[in-house]
Amino acid sequence: MALKQAESSAEVEDKLAALTTNVSAIRAVKSAVEGTIGPKGLDTMLVDRDGGVIVTNDGVTILEQMEVDHPAAQMMIAIAKNQQEKVGDGTTTATIVASSLVSEGLDKVIRGVPVAKLIDGIAYGIQSSLELIESCSHKVVSLDDPYLYNIAIIAGRKYNDVADMVIKAAKLIGKDKLCDAKFKLSDIVYSQNGVENEVFGGVLIHQKRMNTEMPHTLESVKILVIDDALEIETMSSEALGTESGFQQYMKQQAEFKENLQKIIDLGVKFVLVDRGVNSDAEEVLTDAGVMILRRVENEILNRVAEHVGARKLKRTGLKKSLSELEKYLGYAESVIEDEKLQQVRVLGGKGIPTAAILVGAATKQIAGEKERIAKDAASSVQAAVKGGYVAGGGAAEIMLARNLKSRKKEFAGMIDYGVECVVQALKAPLSQIIKNAGYHPLEKVEEVIGAQFDKQNGALGVDCDNGKITDMISKGIVDPALVKYYAIKSAGEIAISILRIGTIIRKKKCKGQGELLD
Repeated sequence: MALKQAESSAEVEDKLAALTTNVSAIRAVKSAVEGTIGPKGLDTMLVDRDGGVIVTNDGVTILEQMEVDHPAAQMMIAIAKNQQEKVGDGTTTATIVASSLVSEGLDKVIRGVPVAKLIDGIAYGIQSSLELIESCSHKVVSLDDPYLYNIAIIAGRKYNDVADMVIKAAKLIGKDKLCDAKFKLSDIVYSQNGVENEVFGGVLIHQKRMNTEMPHTLESVKILVIDDALEIETMSSEALGTESGFQQYMKQQAEFKENLQKIIDLGVKFVLVDRGVNSDAEEVLTDAGVMILRRVENEILNRVAEHVGARKLKRTGLKKSLSELEKYLGYAESVIEDEKLQQVRVLGGKGIPTAAILVGAATKQIAGEKERIAKDAASSVQAAVKGGYVAGGGAAEIMLARNLKSRKKEFAGMIDYGVECVVQALKAPLSQIIKNAGYHPLEKVEEVIGAQFDKQNGALGVDCDNGKITDMISKGIVDPALVKYYAIKSAGEIAISILRIGTIIRKKKCKGQGELLD
């Protein structure tokens, strides 16, 4: 009997040791980004072994670049990347909430709360919070909504020029396109040192024309997009060694020349090619005054085709008649190459409107950081257009925590401990924002909770400039509801995953990779 009790005790200690180790790793990840959150958050300098330096306030950049070995920390970073992929912002909030959740969970487990009950309570609390965020968000009716600019300013870290460019680009593109699940506003943001900030309606391609004999400026342009190589299909040397094979080769040569002539006869002046272009095609089309870009990324091909109203074509499609090929062409007002910057602009396409944001700065490092800032602002604006906005500055999370606390009677038995973990974790973002602003976090958080309860106003938070309680929405401090939604959802997912881990076992190496690990 005593032996069984000892074995049971050892098992509990092993599970607790695993949980403690994982929670420590998550806390370490949180400590790397917590100082960046809020209007008074500071930057982080990332230095690699070769002396390369990145100075940034962007949570996901810090997490992606930091050196991490612990599996639990890697799980946290993977969740943060997923958050970035879905909505493009909010990774720091997700990390802080997740760290608080697992820390609170560890405390409850030490006190004897079964992990299964804890997980049930956390899942309930997270789901309830997500439903409330959706129901209380303020919808964006028009791209002229002034709160969109506030969102761009906040996510853009108070860079007015960045906010101006993002809003201008959003209006050029239109609300319908911004709500398209396949389109990301952040994808149209580029940076380059030594240039001025610029927004224009069109597509920016970071490539140069195939040779300098081709025209660099085109007006009223017919455009052909080839999702293939502009080359003759290759034949094996064995096939060429036969009479029939040689005849086939000569036939392909003749067809290829005919296809090139079709491009010229159609009046096409700009050709984008997915892969290579052979020398004969280059020479013939150059003589005809055609600009060619080769090895264009598929994403850019799609964007150009959509903007100019073209249909992508395979090289075998060039066998079609002229009247059929005409239906594949797109049109743009102009195509211009900037030789110095090695980029081509496709402007005024006749298809779906799009835009490009070019962010300039004095140095490469500053340009890179401003690009990250502009991408965050663009992602936040798009998220707000899709899902509306809620009070910022940690006020929304306090409102969610208060809501869960007020529904305590709904929770049966030990599930309440898991819900309490969520309540405490939702206070963490405001607590860290206040701490970064130089105020006492515990005092201010309780002050906000009391003020929200007394005035029944879930938008109340702390003005970090003076420490006073203020209505964040009235002050223009708002966050996209989708960013909050996915931050809390991601935090819940990582916390539940970490709490489920009861044992850590080092895997053996795969066959052929050396001896087994000790």
